[in-house]
Amino acid sequence: MQRHLQTVGSSLDSYLVPQGEPLFTLVPTGKQEVPLYTLKELIDAVRANGRKEIEIQRYKGLGEMNPDQLWETTMDPAKRTLVKVQMADLVAAEYMFSMLMGEAVPPRRAFIEQHALAVKNLDI
Repeated sequence: MQRHLQTVGSSLDSYLVPQGEPLFTLVPTGKQEVPLYTLKELIDAVRANGRKEIEIQRYKGLGEMNPDQLWETTMDPAKRTLVKVQMADLVAAEYMFSMLMGEAVPPRRAFIEQHALAVKNLDI
């Protein structure tokens, strides 16, 4: 996870040590927003409110969201964060994208088999 965060210009410390702006916002049904400044605060808040009708939603893409949800989570300029992504090695990135998303199954299968035991968070 730390390596992934470094690739997007972040660090694990930025999720564990409180920063100036809240990293997450918990919005219990029908209640006021609760700002959360660390990953630990998020986990604790979700656990504490887990039995209080909180619904955690996951989306594969922005098109699955309702317009209000899209505005609240992604489009509102006051809340969104833009991160500049730089491609240091375009050839390697293109190869990886083509292998994982392309039509050829054998290289994708080989990649999955090679890295299957390293998976830390599998979402099915």
